[in-house]
Amino acid sequence: MTTISIVTGSSRGLGRNTALAIARGGGDVVITYRSQSAEADAVVQEIQAMGRKAVALQLDTAKVSTFGAFAETLTATLRDVWQRERFDHLVNNAGHGDFAMIAETSEAQFDALVDVHFKGVFFLTQALLPLLAEGGRIVNLSTGLTRFSSPGFAAYAAAKGAIEVLSRYMAKELGSRGIAVNTVAPGAIETDFLGGAVRDTPDLNQQFAGMTALGRVGVPDDIGPMIAHLLSPDNRWINAQRIEVSGGQAI
Repeated sequence: MTTISIVTGSSRGLGRNTALAIARGGGDVVITYRSQSAEADAVVQEIQAMGRKAVALQLDTAKVSTFGAFAETLTATLRDVWQRERFDHLVNNAGHGDFAMIAETSEAQFDALVDVHFKGVFFLTQALLPLLAEGGRIVNLSTGLTRFSSPGFAAYAAAKGAIEVLSRYMAKELGSRGIAVNTVAPGAIETDFLGGAVRDTPDLNQQFAGMTALGRVGVPDDIGPMIAHLLSPDNRWINAQRIEVSGGQAI
């Protein structure tokens, strides 16, 4: 049976790359987007061109109050498009970055990061658990910044650190359903994160490349296919792990 994967924040960046990698592997995908509907529709069209099914649903992962309605929309979508009651994989990818030293971080910045990267992941997963198939998979996105420190990312990294702990608890509590939960922690990647800072700033790009054993920064194709492979049946026994995908950054 074809798998159905939900990838949050998949209209762009690593989420888009992950969704496309899943489709290339033969899976169907539910794309979620916050505001970029045109970009999300473009991803759907790319997936459909591969002969796979895909739909795009609007979701703001910072707004817990909307998760019940999202679950209802997803339920109807699964029935209408796939004639299914359950989906197989949840990839909690949606997020944003912010740069501020601890002494200068505002409460609004802190709350925005925690709402998306921790609180949103916790309660969205909770809302979707009744729809997640037995033996399913959850992948939560973290960051290399939970292992090494770079001034200016304290709030962001702390929220991601919370996700790493949460992932282990999810694995423990959902194990009786055969659901495996892992964390993927990318290193520096050429995306539009922080306005494309790593991608578009040569000095910063070279700085991170110099910290990496393989001598370059990452690109989305280094991450999406890895997540897709982690969801495959070949990786059924990987559980409760933090998997860093950084080319050997800061080792």
